[in-house]
Amino acid sequence: MSDAIEAHMDETRRVAPPAEFAKHARIHDRSLHDEAEADFTGFWMKRALEEITWTKEPTVSLNDANPPFYKWFEDGELNLTYNCLDRHVEAGGGDKVAYTWIGEPGDERVITYRELLADVERAANALKDLGVGKGDRVAIYLGMVPELPISMLACARIGAIHSVVFGGFAASALADRIQDASCKLVITGDGAWRRGQIIPLKDIVDEAVAMCPTIENVLVVRRTEQDVAWTDNDIWWHDALAAAAPNCPPEPMNAEDVLFMLYTSGTTAKPKGIVHTSGGYLLGAILSHQWVFDIRPDDVYWCTADCGWVTGHTYVVYGPLANHTTGIIYEGTPAHPTWERHWEIVHKHKVTIYYTAPTAIRALIKAGPEAVEKYDVSSLRLLGTVGEPINPEAWIWYHEHVGGERCPIVDTWWQTETGSIVLSPLPGLSTTKPGSAIGPLPGMKPVIVDEQGAEVATGDGGYLTLQRPWPSMLRTIWGDDQRFVDTYWNRFGNTVYFTGDGARTDHDGDIWLLGRVDDVINVAGHRISTTEIESSLVGHPAVAEAAAIGAEDPIKGEMIAAFVILRDGIDQSEELRADLAGHVATDIGKFAKPSLLLFAPDLPKTRSGKIMRRLLKNIAEGKELGDATTLRDPAIIQTIKADADRQMGR
Repeated sequence: MSDAIEAHMDETRRVAPPAEFAKHARIHDRSLHDEAEADFTGFWMKRALEEITWTKEPTVSLNDANPPFYKWFEDGELNLTYNCLDRHVEAGGGDKVAYTWIGEPGDERVITYRELLADVERAANALKDLGVGKGDRVAIYLGMVPELPISMLACARIGAIHSVVFGGFAASALADRIQDASCKLVITGDGAWRRGQIIPLKDIVDEAVAMCPTIENVLVVRRTEQDVAWTDNDIWWHDALAAAAPNCPPEPMNAEDVLFMLYTSGTTAKPKGIVHTSGGYLLGAILSHQWVFDIRPDDVYWCTADCGWVTGHTYVVYGPLANHTTGIIYEGTPAHPTWERHWEIVHKHKVTIYYTAPTAIRALIKAGPEAVEKYDVSSLRLLGTVGEPINPEAWIWYHEHVGGERCPIVDTWWQTETGSIVLSPLPGLSTTKPGSAIGPLPGMKPVIVDEQGAEVATGDGGYLTLQRPWPSMLRTIWGDDQRFVDTYWNRFGNTVYFTGDGARTDHDGDIWLLGRVDDVINVAGHRISTTEIESSLVGHPAVAEAAAIGAEDPIKGEMIAAFVILRDGIDQSEELRADLAGHVATDIGKFAKPSLLLFAPDLPKTRSGKIMRRLLKNIAEGKELGDATTLRDPAIIQTIKADADRQMGR
């Protein structure tokens, strides 16, 4: 650690807000927090009227008559694309760059707000020409090309509900999401560039659509010039837009009309379609984007997330566009063609705000500071992290080598379910600590509780809950209100939202996230249910039983370790081991492929039949096993450990 960092830290390694932020940031005192605490519904209503352009202004802030089915601004009407595009063009801001898009092979496209609006209007009319209307569901399965945000906005323009599925999911996982939502149309590409290879998106969609009778048409974006199979229900994107009318008035939407659903892993094999509505979600996106990133008119803002995840929805599309921000979209990964690619983009496009995942930071560290130092990254003024807690060592490297010890780091915590950032340092207010999310944004009420739901003392750990509704909160799980209640609102009462994360406070009251407390693994920012992985493995004809756990990984944060019992008569082999791991990758997606797959004669179970996952985790991480006296058959654990030691070279 450099002397410059040490000079700004006390014994708990604190970094004070830079003077320039402390004076000029959007939030540099606690007045907004105090206002929200005094009257939180009035606080949100005031911001809704200030920040959103309504076709009909709301008169009701929060309707909490039927918890946990809260409603916000329910008598208001708006359209998100008008707020993201039209109002800026009408105010004279149409020539400002909305996106600079950079393709993985090096091609680039600059899109102004006026051009983006024109593309969205034609795409919206193309959807209408194909029979898509208000309330219909549209699945979007694309790489990070401009047509992805255009598709999302086109749906919002006409009141259709978009369901973006990450382009790394396999056909069966895509089909599950299409079927659950009864989607009417899929938007995909002929392929997508990733790590120098072409992902065959259209082939994957064709396989999925064969299982999905509700799909009427497939719109296909021409990206890779690959030859693809074609049916009468397939339409080229460029042909559909060329035939569409140029003007499409925005559809007035009630604030509680559904804007999108986004699927996230749960503790059962069936993914959850998280439902977000229009008014409250937009307000959360606008304000959190302003407050956390201290957005200014001349910023060049780069959130590296894929729009297949909620970070891309809120901080690539809706928040930045509503705030009239210039954004960067990059199609590829930070490793291709070299680990220098991100720093080259920062240098060339004078990026001022860079928001990425700790996984990416840890991977970039392996390339060394030399990769950063080859480029001028002095345009950066603020750095952010998202997706998982960042370890202090990576935070310090990020601060020193990327931020030049001058850029505040906003270490954000939030979820698909929360819609927008809940916990984060504020760059003009917060003294940061490497690895801590510090505290809540104005209006939010996080409380750490024990098993009984009582608040823990300062310095103690427990379960992170949110004990007051907020505008961008999820409204339900698509088609399953009871699962919504059971998953999030049953543990501590129907007015307390259980996040599923553990957390603790330090002696200053600052919050540190401890990771998931349920059966969801966070691999490189991708949340994957252990049940999904286990169900996939058991679906293989060679497997009788399986268990999956998350284990520590120096790059990904967590890796997937799978433990497999084979059916009688099936012999263990390295070929079968590879086949099983590949089966999961094919079934769910490559990101879900187990990093460690171990054969076992049985799983380590207690005499009551409970799998001792603690022991499996210790085996995967190469740690001392600890007490195993309650096991039904203690010898099993040594057999599994021996296989792990061989696989890991220990």
